Amino acid sequence: MKKFEGLLFCTDLDGTLYTSNKTVSKENLDAIEYFKSEGGLFTFITGRVPATSQYICDTIRPNAPFGCLNGGGIYDPENGQYLWRAFLPREAIELVRAVDQRLPAIGIQYNTEKQVYFNKDNPAMAHFRAVTGLPYVACPYEAVEEPVLKIVFAHDDERQITALMQLLNAHPLASQVEFIHAERRLYEILPKGASKGALLCKMADLFGIRPNKTIAVGDYYNDVSMLKTAGLGFAVANAAADVKAAADHVTVSNNEHAVAAVIDGLDRGIYRL
Repeated sequence: MKKFEGLLFCTDLDGTLYTSNKTVSKENLDAIEYFKSEGGLFTFITGRVPATSQYICDTIRPNAPFGCLNGGGIYDPENGQYLWRAFLPREAIELVRAVDQRLPAIGIQYNTEKQVYFNKDNPAMAHFRAVTGLPYVACPYEAVEEPVLKIVFAHDDERQITALMQLLNAHPLASQVEFIHAERRLYEILPKGASKGALLCKMADLFGIRPNKTIAVGDYYNDVSMLKTAGLGFAVANAAADVKAAADHVTVSNNEHAVAAVIDGLDRGIYRL
């Protein structure tokens, strides 16, 4: 039996596997190849949609399908299809209308299976496109006919994001969906029950891995459920304080080859499952 056989390693991308300049270090890539060569399953769970994940698949070559949409889907890049995904209820449009009417400066984005629509643009959404490379496909949210996987709101001013959070959490429909602060500029609506932690359990079951044989690494609030659910949860040194508190261990920063450090610790028996 190989050293990492029966283990599932899931990493976050931005702020965790990626360095601050949006690259993956050679140290991380070499460690990932070693982990896979010793029988481990290595993949990632991200807030991104599959359309923005092809580069990372080509770079790290996961040997298992990956989690996307902050817990809303499992995607198989080999076959180019979802293995599982969840949809928002049609009533979620009422949450969007409330934001549009009361916080008109907030950017709005709809994510469907095949398209990302920019329903209302602003500088934060323009930054999002610059980082992800997504094309600018404009469409009023009322005109989106396909089932929606998640809704993203964006603004550069954290005070606007705070006001957005308060508005959405106080809405009568709040209990029918999930909200997640995915990044400093971004706040999202997800299907009820969707989270990175719940998705980690689904992925482990799908791949035939025991839940207590999973490893997760992350840095932000949307990673907390994943770190708590994993057999071993690691926060990077650059993570928010609440994220570190949720983890079993705190490792080095994203700029110091955090994934490689965790794999090395597993290899040397410092961390045990």
